[in-house]
Amino acid sequence: MNLQDALSSGIQALGLDLPADTPERLDAFARLLIKWNKVYNLTAIRDEGQVLTHHLLDSLSALPALAGIKRLVDVGSGGGLPGVVLAIARPDLQVDSVETVQKKASFQNQARIELKLPNFRAHHARIENWQPAYAPEAPDGIISRAFADLADFVALTAHLAGPDTRILAMKGIYPADEIARIPAGFALEQSIELAVPGLDAERHLLIVKRT
Repeated sequence: MNLQDALSSGIQALGLDLPADTPERLDAFARLLIKWNKVYNLTAIRDEGQVLTHHLLDSLSALPALAGIKRLVDVGSGGGLPGVVLAIARPDLQVDSVETVQKKASFQNQARIELKLPNFRAHHARIENWQPAYAPEAPDGIISRAFADLADFVALTAHLAGPDTRILAMKGIYPADEIARIPAGFALEQSIELAVPGLDAERHLLIVKRT
C-alpha cells in the first residue's frame, strides 16, 4: 500500500470527513519533510511508515477536538506537526505556528509555499514574546505536541489565552503529575483518549481553559 492509500485508510479509520485531495496533499508534505529532514534534522523519525502513524495520523487525531476553532496557534511544532497537517486538513482554519529554531520555521514556510497553504504561517519567535497579528483578539485554540511539561506550556502561553481559548496539549500516557501542576487560574476541562490507527501507544489530548 502506498502512502496516499494508507493515508486514506487512516483518515477513514479516524472517522474524519476531509477534502478529497487531503491524502495527496499530506503525501506531498510527508515527502517534503523526509527530504528536508536529511539536512535539517527536523524529526528523529525518518521511516515513511512511522511518518504516517507517528506524525500524520497522530496529528489528524486531534481534529475532532478543534470543532468551532477558527484561529489556532501551534507552539514548538518543529517540522510543522501538527500545524501544517491541520492546515491541510481544514482549509478554513487559520494556523499560526510559533517556532524558536530558525531552520525549522524556514522549513515550515517553505512547506506553506510549496503546498499552497494560505491559511498557514510560521513565525520564528519565542512563544512567551509573541503576539498574533489579530491581537488584542485571542486565538480560539493553542496546541502543542510534545512541546513541554503541561504546566510550562500553560504558563508560556497564558498571555495569549482569552476566557474562551482552549489550550490543547497532545500527550502520551495520561500525565497526572503534570495536570496537578497546572498554574492557578487555569484548570483541566477535558481529557480525551486518542486512538491513532497503526500506533500501538497511549495518546491523550488534554484541554485546559481559564477558570
